[in-house]
Amino acid sequence: MVVSIKRTMAAKTERTFIAIKPDGVQRGLMGEILKRFEQKGFRLVALKFLQASEDLLKQHYIDLKDRPFYPGLVKYMSSGPVAAMVWEGLNVVKTGRVMLGETNPADSKPGTIRGDFCIEVGRNIIHGSDSVDSANKEISLWFKPEELVSYKSCAQDWIYE
Repeated sequence: MVVSIKRTMAAKTERTFIAIKPDGVQRGLMGEILKRFEQKGFRLVALKFLQASEDLLKQHYIDLKDRPFYPGLVKYMSSGPVAAMVWEGLNVVKTGRVMLGETNPADSKPGTIRGDFCIEVGRNIIHGSDSVDSANKEISLWFKPEELVSYKSCAQDWIYE
């Protein structure tokens, strides 16, 4: 006897924080990046286009504060607008990191965002949460709870079993 168990997407879904950095915005890559996440089947639940303050960025990158590149990173990230997003889906944190490619674009495979569009670490166009815990922390830092939209995509049944 074969028993079919229908997975419930809600039980396995997670959210991740993705930010298109000033170089990605300036190079006109926002649409391409959103397109890749949408085509993969992830659902956009929040989007903000803003000039991030140094205070926000210092909080966001607090775990890097003792690194020599920290001051330059904060200055760079506050130098232009960023697109802050929250994406939702099954294994979105892990899959999102794979889609981004390695932090160093030289180590990124073709087909990844950094592999296709970046050359140097200091201009790697995108940030993605590295764990579910980091994602939750980053989402709460950049978005108020009421800014997160909850909805069922009409494509959901075509993406998930």
